[in-house]
Amino acid sequence: MSDEERRAKDEEGLAALKTWDEAHKDAIVYEGGPLGPTKRTSPDGVADVVNELTVFVAVRAPSHEAAAKLFEGHPHFTVFPCDSVDVMPLLAPDPDA
Repeated sequence: MSDEERRAKDEEGLAALKTWDEAHKDAIVYEGGPLGPTKRTSPDGVADVVNELTVFVAVRAPSHEAAAKLFEGHPHFTVFPCDSVDVMPLLAPDPDA
């Protein structure tokens, strides 16, 4: 993509994200944000690693399935070049905490 095409795609995507955020504002608990490079700490020490996580947001939903359905048609894979959104539950003793 040329720089001009990339800028246009970014503008389209950011507008779509704003629309998605507004449509789901009642479910969004924490807006999150982009994620940077990953360092993994293990018994072998600290190393730079690559994973597929690029951004995160925390939502509240009545079930894991319902949370996943919130992301159907999400701009991260309908506009931006990402291929999916992974939805993981927060495993806490009190889901309202």
